[in-house]
Amino acid sequence: MRSTFHGLELGKRGLFAQQSALNTTGHNISNANTEGYSRQRVNMVATPGLPYVGLNMSREAGLIGTGVMVTDVQRMREEFLDIQYRNEVKSQGYWDERVDVLNKIEAIYQEPSETGLQKVMDQMWQAWQDLSKDPINPSARAVVRERSIAVAETFSSLYKQLQEVHSDMDKMVGTKAFELNSLASQIASVNKMINDVVPHGYVPNDLYDQRDVLIDKLSKMLPVTVTNGDNGMVNVQVDGRDLVTGSTASPVAAVRNQVTGVNDLTISAAQYIPTSGSMAAMLEGRDVLIPSSMKRLDLLAINLTKEINDVHQSGLSISDIKNGTAQQIPFFVDGTKGAPNYPSGATNIKINPAILNSLDAIAAAKPEGGVGNTGNNENALAMAAIKFKVISAGVGPNDFKEATTLDDYYRYTVGETGVMGQEAIRNQKNAEKLVGMVEGQRESISGVSIDEEMSNLVKYQHAYNAAARSITSVDEILDKIINGMGRVGL
Repeated sequence: MRSTFHGLELGKRGLFAQQSALNTTGHNISNANTEGYSRQRVNMVATPGLPYVGLNMSREAGLIGTGVMVTDVQRMREEFLDIQYRNEVKSQGYWDERVDVLNKIEAIYQEPSETGLQKVMDQMWQAWQDLSKDPINPSARAVVRERSIAVAETFSSLYKQLQEVHSDMDKMVGTKAFELNSLASQIASVNKMINDVVPHGYVPNDLYDQRDVLIDKLSKMLPVTVTNGDNGMVNVQVDGRDLVTGSTASPVAAVRNQVTGVNDLTISAAQYIPTSGSMAAMLEGRDVLIPSSMKRLDLLAINLTKEINDVHQSGLSISDIKNGTAQQIPFFVDGTKGAPNYPSGATNIKINPAILNSLDAIAAAKPEGGVGNTGNNENALAMAAIKFKVISAGVGPNDFKEATTLDDYYRYTVGETGVMGQEAIRNQKNAEKLVGMVEGQRESISGVSIDEEMSNLVKYQHAYNAAARSITSVDEILDKIINGMGRVGL
């Protein structure tokens, strides 16, 4: 027959197992809103049974139950969903950053609007058209000069704003490099803590969660590949380069390139250009999108001022007519070199000082039979006609690649930026949906449900109470055996 004390051991094991389950359930409830926390579950199994004790012990199936034991506290996590999430979130990070860069460029252009470059150029062409109606009117000449000053200032303002965004993004590369270095160091640090406890038989679920949160943040910035290492550690690679190996992190930094003048992203002192993630879009915006917009603005400014200068130098001003000599002065000059140099970019456009000093220097007429013949408006009309002039394509660095008007070229530049922005927003929304779908699947497995945990709490509490009650029952039985048996007649 079995020992009467066997029931105490059964009850004790039940108490310990249910208490462990209660503690784990309380841990889940406490971390219901903790970022990256994975729900934990206590796995229980029946302990090995014992054969019935007796002289003629049966050899047939059937053992005395010895209770329950906790095998492990399992972290509810699906590795496949983690991989899928990190693959999708890097795409989301890329499109989020690209949308941000293109929004900044669009905000600088401010098109269509009443304050953008297109409106300012239209007002300048209209001013020349109005001047053609009364070529010697000083008010009309003043409007031409002021509208032209506005064009020059707008070009300069747009270009400087693009330069500022470019500079800010370059500084941001340095900031993000520091953040990447911090994430890599933290992952290596958590790896070390895991390595310190796993060999002793512990399962550090909470440390695993902390590390996964860090890797998730890293995966939005760079394309990461995670492989398992020794003693629960992981190795992290980005585009095939080792970033974290066990408890060692490769240093990430932003190093000033002496040739380009911008920050290069480096891993272990070697230049690194990411292929995806928010860092890839940031570098692409700094090195491609913004420089392209600046180059297009320069190209437009150079061609616009050249066309105006060529026409202006072929005309006659009131001063030319009075003096009997054609000075052939350019309307726009290089602000850094002065006349007769044409502007070489969007930032150095200035009105010829001669025109700033005297409205009579504006050439609104065309020579007809000599300088002394006055009264025509042909040069003012030719100026206004530049708006519709198709400029031939060239092959030089300052030539249009296709025949187009100045207005069409600017509209194409703004329109292309808008189309890229729309495409980026569309891809951003698609990426958000995919990330949300995977995150929902992962949350359904790893997330903490308060309702479910409360149900478990009641279940484990009842089991704990029942185990305690069984111990009480055995105690009463033992009390009867020890203190009540053999006392007949006393």
